[in-house]
Amino acid sequence: MRLLGKSALITGAARGIGLEFARAYLAEGATVTIADINGDAATSAAKSLGERAHAVQMDVTDQTSIEAGFAQAVDQMGKLDILINNAALFSACPITEISRADYDRLFAVNVSGTLFCLQAAARQMIAQGHGGKIINMASQAGRRGEALVAVYCATKAAVISLTQSAGMNLISHGINVNAIAPGVVDGEHWDGVDAFFAKYENRPLGEKKRVVGEAVPFGRMGTAQDLTGMAIFLATDEAKYIVAQCYGVDGGNWMA
Repeated sequence: MRLLGKSALITGAARGIGLEFARAYLAEGATVTIADINGDAATSAAKSLGERAHAVQMDVTDQTSIEAGFAQAVDQMGKLDILINNAALFSACPITEISRADYDRLFAVNVSGTLFCLQAAARQMIAQGHGGKIINMASQAGRRGEALVAVYCATKAAVISLTQSAGMNLISHGINVNAIAPGVVDGEHWDGVDAFFAKYENRPLGEKKRVVGEAVPFGRMGTAQDLTGMAIFLATDEAKYIVAQCYGVDGGNWMA
């Protein structure tokens, strides 16, 4: 068990990739707090995972909620060793149709939420005095522009930049900050992504998903399970000399 005795908080973890991370961490011996804006869903998910899983309701766009959520998580687990900044939103439309409200909504969750959860975790880890691991969820979309995904791409580029800056700043405290950049990952969220492209590219529902899956060199879209190995590795002492890096886990979709 590579994470035995470790305590982790994962944002946006009531479902999807975050929930799969929680499941994988528990299997490696960690204690996990599932943080989600949907408190009932977080509680239900934690109950389904067993006694080492806890839940907190947390809105990553609200500073009071972040501070209260981290305090509750530490109270439940006794300490904080690992943070995965997983909470995120997606949107797509042509440049000429981007609204300020949509821009503000995505940056509030994907960038501000990442930054201020990272800050809360770093403060707790520094106070504890034994370092820690912070893993930000970036995206291959943060490494390149995409015609209909300008705002989302910009948020994920910002996450990569924040990872670099925070990594350089916090390693003096023994805190390793790194990121994972998934490619196209199958799951319920892709129904929404597919719908955006169906609307703006005049495609039948399901066609965009099929096309992008076939284009992955590995031969298929990724799954949440494909990401867990890197999430575990970056949280272990095996990764103690890795600082401010962003790892593509995308089936060969993008070569950084």
